Amino acid sequence: MSAPAVNSSEVEQDRQQRLNELVAESDPNWEDQAKPGSFGCHELLDRTSVAADMVEQFVLSHPACLRNAEWFALAERAAAALHELYQRVGAEHLAADAR
Repeated sequence: MSAPAVNSSEVEQDRQQRLNELVAESDPNWEDQAKPGSFGCHELLDRTSVAADMVEQFVLSHPACLRNAEWFALAERAAAALHELYQRVGAEHLAADAR
């Protein structure tokens, strides 16, 4: 069993749908509250770090995950993707803070 292929158009469609819901439910300044350098961006960094830690502590070390090489590899990719997201968000966030 392998991970399902990611369809970039479906991913973008999902992002747009979530964005439309956010716009409809939020105040007009939501974008300023989420851009790099904002508290919202800092909050995303924290949540990404927590999620990566949880995958590493509770999923990668879980006996059921350890006994199955495919599950472990998939969980490892999830942790790596979260770490990469943290680095990318952090780079833009810190650059915005420096301006």
